[in-house]
Amino acid sequence: MEKSNSISSSTGAASSSYRGVRKRKWGKWVSEIREPGTKTRIWLGSFETPEMAAAAYDTAAFYFRGRDARLNFPELANKLPRPVSSDAEDIRMAAHEAALWIKDRAGTAEVGGSSSNLAPLTVRLSPSQIEAINEFPLDSPKMWMQMAAEESMAFSTGDYDIDEENEWEDFQNDSLWDP
Repeated sequence: MEKSNSISSSTGAASSSYRGVRKRKWGKWVSEIREPGTKTRIWLGSFETPEMAAAAYDTAAFYFRGRDARLNFPELANKLPRPVSSDAEDIRMAAHEAALWIKDRAGTAEVGGSSSNLAPLTVRLSPSQIEAINEFPLDSPKMWMQMAAEESMAFSTGDYDIDEENEWEDFQNDSLWDP
């Protein structure tokens, strides 16, 4: 029985030749893994390609099972990112990091350039840093309203000359067409 791209009659989703990966009806590739010794699963995410989903699975499998893990890409075992803890969110973050690394690696190969031996850069943010970014994203209407309020307060503090205000009013009343 061939697994690759066969359609499952019960779910309508395609399976994959990669371990821990399946394809949704709408084309996204998804990955999840069962925690050892439990019936719970950790959702690793949706990905653009089956290879990205497979790398995500490999990261979680290697974390849980070590060298005994059956990986999709055993040759990449030493390059896989490591989760910082057994928390599902940490495992998911490391899995996404692996998927992005695979995507970047594939993109480099498509361009025809030689891939460098540099490891992907990982930036870990604390929950408070993430909250701050979400609270005040750049170029958000909330940010612009706060900036406008701060500017109007600066002008209303009386830091400018009355003469400058009158000059501005005179300038606004002037017309190019006046003699």
